[in-house]
Amino acid sequence: MADSKEKSEGERPKNTGGEVIRINAKLIAYLHGICAYSAFFSALAVGCYLHYRDIVKNSSYQYPDEWFPSVSATIGDLYPERSVFQILIALTSGPRFMLLALNFVRLYREKSVLPYVALVSGVIRTFTCGGWVYITSTDDHDWHDIFMISYIVLTLPWEICIVALSPKNSLVRKGRMWTSISFFATIVPLIYWFIQHKVHEVAGAYSVYAYFEWTLIILDIAFDSWSVIDFADIEITVSGKGLVLLHTETKVPAKVAAKKVNGNDSFSFFEIMINLANSFIFWTVATSLFLTVWYFPLWHMGLSGYEAVTAIFFIAPLFLFVNPLKRFLAAHPSICRFLTVVFGIGAYKVTDPENRLLLITAGTAFGIIAFIVEAWSLSAKPAKYQSYMIIFLIGLMSTSIAKYACTTRNPIWPIMNENNGGYNSIGIFVGLIAALFTSSHYKNGALESSLEKVSGGSAILAAFGFGGYFYSLKTFLSDSSTLVTWAWEGYPIRGPTPVTGGILHFASFMIGILMAIKVRTGNTTSLPYHIIGALSAWTLYAFRNWIGFAGSCIYTIYLVSIAPIIWDSIVGYNIALVFGLGFLIHILLSLANVWTVAYAFVPAGWALRERSDIVLAMSFVVTCMGVINYRKKHASSEAPCATNGSLFKHTIQILSVLLALSTTIFFKRIPSAPYVPHNPETGSFTAGIWCIHFGLDNDMWSSERRMRDLISDAQVDIIGLLETDTERLIGGNRDLTQTIAEELGMYTDYGPGPNKHTWGAALLSKFPILNSTHHLLPSPVGELAPAIHATLDIYDELVDVVVFHSGQEEDEEDRRLQSLKLQEIMGDSSRPMILLSYLVTDPLEGNYNTYVSDRSKMHDIDSTDWDRWCEYILFRDLKKVAYARISRSTITDTELQIAKFKLLTDEEKENFDPDFFYGNHFVDEEEISEDLRMPDMFRGDGVRGHRYHVFDEPRYFAQEQ
Repeated sequence: MADSKEKSEGERPKNTGGEVIRINAKLIAYLHGICAYSAFFSALAVGCYLHYRDIVKNSSYQYPDEWFPSVSATIGDLYPERSVFQILIALTSGPRFMLLALNFVRLYREKSVLPYVALVSGVIRTFTCGGWVYITSTDDHDWHDIFMISYIVLTLPWEICIVALSPKNSLVRKGRMWTSISFFATIVPLIYWFIQHKVHEVAGAYSVYAYFEWTLIILDIAFDSWSVIDFADIEITVSGKGLVLLHTETKVPAKVAAKKVNGNDSFSFFEIMINLANSFIFWTVATSLFLTVWYFPLWHMGLSGYEAVTAIFFIAPLFLFVNPLKRFLAAHPSICRFLTVVFGIGAYKVTDPENRLLLITAGTAFGIIAFIVEAWSLSAKPAKYQSYMIIFLIGLMSTSIAKYACTTRNPIWPIMNENNGGYNSIGIFVGLIAALFTSSHYKNGALESSLEKVSGGSAILAAFGFGGYFYSLKTFLSDSSTLVTWAWEGYPIRGPTPVTGGILHFASFMIGILMAIKVRTGNTTSLPYHIIGALSAWTLYAFRNWIGFAGSCIYTIYLVSIAPIIWDSIVGYNIALVFGLGFLIHILLSLANVWTVAYAFVPAGWALRERSDIVLAMSFVVTCMGVINYRKKHASSEAPCATNGSLFKHTIQILSVLLALSTTIFFKRIPSAPYVPHNPETGSFTAGIWCIHFGLDNDMWSSERRMRDLISDAQVDIIGLLETDTERLIGGNRDLTQTIAEELGMYTDYGPGPNKHTWGAALLSKFPILNSTHHLLPSPVGELAPAIHATLDIYDELVDVVVFHSGQEEDEEDRRLQSLKLQEIMGDSSRPMILLSYLVTDPLEGNYNTYVSDRSKMHDIDSTDWDRWCEYILFRDLKKVAYARISRSTITDTELQIAKFKLLTDEEKENFDPDFFYGNHFVDEEEISEDLRMPDMFRGDGVRGHRYHVFDEPRYFAQEQ
């Protein structure tokens, strides 16, 4: 029995002095944290129960102006909470000094001064803690503050040294680092609210200050609590020989150890979430560059020169030809991730458009480099490489879901801010956390030697494939509404809407991701599979409504599912060459996409005028070059299969959450009640026309909310919006009508989609849209002129509304032909009608007389208003009530024009007097009933930069009283 006992304890040290006690050192850390937290929160509980009103009171205010006690008031002012705290904090001193000693032993480094600095600062810091604990602010306010400030100052060397000495890339080090950063970041708002309380004497400021003060306590104790993990391999033995510290080693199963050696194990769930956050940030920055560049040619009405910054996609990878730089950045990926967030997301802090664009460009460059070096460093580890690729796709889908929730605006784009619905600060916070915890998977020299020499493939084919693939993802999958607008044909609804289509798009995206994990590459590289992909691309282009959208869903699945092929095809080549050339292809395809609609403003625009089919086909063919390269690489060998169960499990978990989130958004966005006009009791309605400059205001901010507010304040029931087609790369793939329509309760017709090559025309109405037809008016030379001819149910009577945008000034023959076609459309209708238009003509001159004519049967809302050039409201068979023009402020470069109408009564129809109803007979506003007047808020100086400016006042027309 004795022999058996000795054998069972063979791994334990012999103890001739007699062992008294043996404990794991992590219990010391537990004991320290429990005692410390108990001291503070027991005092808080007792104080709130016994003396709540007394401890929330301060020198300036009391309850209810102040509602939360400060730390000092809780632990030092009253009995018994003061005693409860001091007894428990005294019990913390023993574990505290043991914690200091154990940290010194555990983190000791030869020839390093840091362990000694940590020990000395930690000991002195502990005594200063005793100073502000036992000398309360009531006892001696000055000494209490001196000890408190000294404690905070000594926290800096203590935490810096402990973090620096912690094992690199360990959870303990990252946890301590983040906790420390949070601690010092909390000091900033702490000081701000203390100043608000002490200097400005703001009511409630001290309670807010107290929140941050208690947060410091929580973070301070939490920092030391990370030692629970750090001390797990230390045991303390007390015996006859004295106190002995034993370091134990954790045994690792052979299979697990093998995985760690070859580095081919999968990412942990924590690493996957970090990569997902990084991917979200990357796609946000990458999609914002073209959007912000678009601001400049808008104002220049042609190429501005700022378009050159898009070359950063090509230039950034070229820096990686410098091998030392490439290796350094691969070994320290947090650097580029950090700079991506600071410049790319943080650019919103800069108000000047030019400087903001430069910061976004820098952020994009760092984002590209981070993406490339991380992919390269993982390329010799198939399982992790596959996981990285899948998360890259999920990151793209996550940005699309965020846009789905925010009506197609990415809430952390640099065109967003706290005033227009942005959550930029949250994006920066999450991005910096992800950057901080981004791990390096590069070991100097090991990667290059582990990558096999590529044979049978071509770096050029790989680059073309990646470029076409990246372009396709960005163009078609970065927003759930993009391909919905390709299929949209107007009312009655015969296909998906942005809300219903969005949830189906996400389902297709998720199916593609699961196929990318589970389906063998032999199936997705087969010729029939790519024929299906080609047919789906043709279907989404050639058909509309549900058939066209079904094609887009299949194409989505196809694009996502071939990701493993495209990513594998680029492995083994010089990354600077492959990604540099690949992103150049992406730029060229993006420019081709722009050329299809911007042909009137760009060189050789005629070559791709209205040829989205060519650009779509080119992107498909170029993407297939990556597939061809994959087949050439693996022609003589079996393709690698890195599918692993943990990746599939984690992907299912993430996709389940995203599906639940998108479904919740879907139900939230479905209208719950019919829309109601502004003044139904009067039987009147207001119609307006506005050219909104693609939803970017004069300072390059997203302007949807400002437009929404003006439209709402002006009580507009029907509005035509022009320059609205933003569901393309240069518009950020967003639908700005969704925000306005959903928040104001209006039906919306997006008008001709991005595959119709116009600058866009949209109709929003509080009255049901029964039918709408989209027109492309004759434009043999210049830009296409879009028009929407819709029939509305206005108070149970059918009224036609036409929204129209004429071609530019330079193409006179285009505008003449367009005026004749629109005259025909209006003249062929027998219903009451309103034209909300952009005509590019002077009043009473030229084509004006085609629009206002016997053939069109249309009349000007105010033929005496000579100060117009582009926007006009025409009407017939309606009773005009009022007309006004409202200044735009800085929202766009065009004013908002509105007109108020009433339906004709049966008696008025029988005794119709054209001179009375169509003439410009003005009456004094006092003769108009108040419920028919234009809103007063825009009189005089108006509000928010908006005021009436038709001869400085709204214009009221004669009507039957």
